[in-house]
Amino acid sequence: MIGFIARRLFALVPLLLLISFVVFGLSLLIPGDPAQTLAGGTRADPAKVAEIKTQLHLDQPMIQQYGHWIGNIAQGNLGTSFLRNRTVTEEIRLRFPVTLSLALGAWVLTIWLGVPLGVFAGLRPGSTVDRFITFGTSAGLAAPDFWVAMILIGIFAVQRQLLPSQGYVGFADSPVEWATHLYLPWVALGIPGAAGLARQLRGALADTLEQDYVRTARAKGLRSRMVVLKHALKNAALVPVTVVGLQFAYLLGGTVIIERIFSLPGMGQYFFDALTNKDLPVIQGVVLMSALIFVLVNLVVDVMYAYLNPKVRLQ
Repeated sequence: MIGFIARRLFALVPLLLLISFVVFGLSLLIPGDPAQTLAGGTRADPAKVAEIKTQLHLDQPMIQQYGHWIGNIAQGNLGTSFLRNRTVTEEIRLRFPVTLSLALGAWVLTIWLGVPLGVFAGLRPGSTVDRFITFGTSAGLAAPDFWVAMILIGIFAVQRQLLPSQGYVGFADSPVEWATHLYLPWVALGIPGAAGLARQLRGALADTLEQDYVRTARAKGLRSRMVVLKHALKNAALVPVTVVGLQFAYLLGGTVIIERIFSLPGMGQYFFDALTNKDLPVIQGVVLMSALIFVLVNLVVDVMYAYLNPKVRLQ
């Protein structure tokens, strides 16, 4: 297992370099000139625009700009925001806990709902329970998270006035208020995720229960709970592990719309504002951070695969 993890970590080095180059190159393709925006817009003085380009190294060839950028990243410096005049590293440090709180809560809800529903449906394929769960998960997959968010706001914030629809309170300030402001975003993101997890687990478990080794375990007289938990569920978990891992990575890197709907000062809101104002250092820093999260989550998923299926360790 240690050798497997070491090989995966070694393979991450060239992958991260490639990702950083792609992130930097794609950010330069964004329409508009950041220097002109900072200088005052379309009516900016050309001399001022040229001066800003020199200060920000935007007048250099792309390779030199990339070398300067990657050198700063190696020192933990993601640059300084053009508009806020604050370091991107500091802004991410302040905003990442908000996105992490949102992602963790939705992820826990995804597992808490998706695993039992998938197991119940997989144990009784074709039954009334299975049909009911299949219908519910289909509806959950068809409902976009932003649409679910608007429905929840209309019911629980506007009509019933039970929960707030905007704002964020830090966990250190008040754990109760922290959770109260995140209940609706958690549910909005958790329901579609739980539906996808339940569908994947249901199909995998139903197929696994038809395997010969499961029949053998039952023929030996093992209890149904032991057969499901020790033999079937572990082998059926390979595909759902991927779904859960990618879902968590998506929640950390793709909550832009939900954060705007609920006015959460997280990474998504920060990235949207930067994209609107062509704030290149922020765009590059947030996208690189999101890509790094996906890479690390994939590493964790690979390790879980190796634990569940020893054959993977030989690859």
